[in-house]
Amino acid sequence: MGLLDSVLGALANSQPGVQPPAPGATQGVPGSVLLSTVIAMLANGQQAQGAGVGGVGDLIGRFTRGGLGDVIGSWIGHGQNQPVSGDQLTQVLGSDTIGQIAAQLGLSHGDAAAQLSQVLPEAVDRLTPQGQAPSGGLGEMGDLLAQLSARR
Repeated sequence: MGLLDSVLGALANSQPGVQPPAPGATQGVPGSVLLSTVIAMLANGQQAQGAGVGGVGDLIGRFTRGGLGDVIGSWIGHGQNQPVSGDQLTQVLGSDTIGQIAAQLGLSHGDAAAQLSQVLPEAVDRLTPQGQAPSGGLGEMGDLLAQLSARR
């Protein structure tokens, strides 16, 4: 079971009717802040408390400009996801973005990048089941959580 499955399992086993915490929240189900951060990064036009990533299109652009277009392409396309390291994510997303995520998660810069490197590929993969990035964006965070949970 991957880290994303662990986080989703924890959310599924939380109290019924309780929404996951908003990005930046520090209370709630362990891992839910990480998942909220990833969802906010991928949501169309929404940003994780200033984390500075504006959706899947922006993320694809950053990976492509950073020389890792083939990596994110493997997450979106069919087949096995190529891994990404925490250092590669820091290069692609920027040290400031990783620092903001680390602050949200209460982790060191390196630990936040490492955890994000485990969750982000699977999240992008699960949110692009047709093998391509959605042209209309990914919609609201609640819809994203439902999509992630449905594909467990």
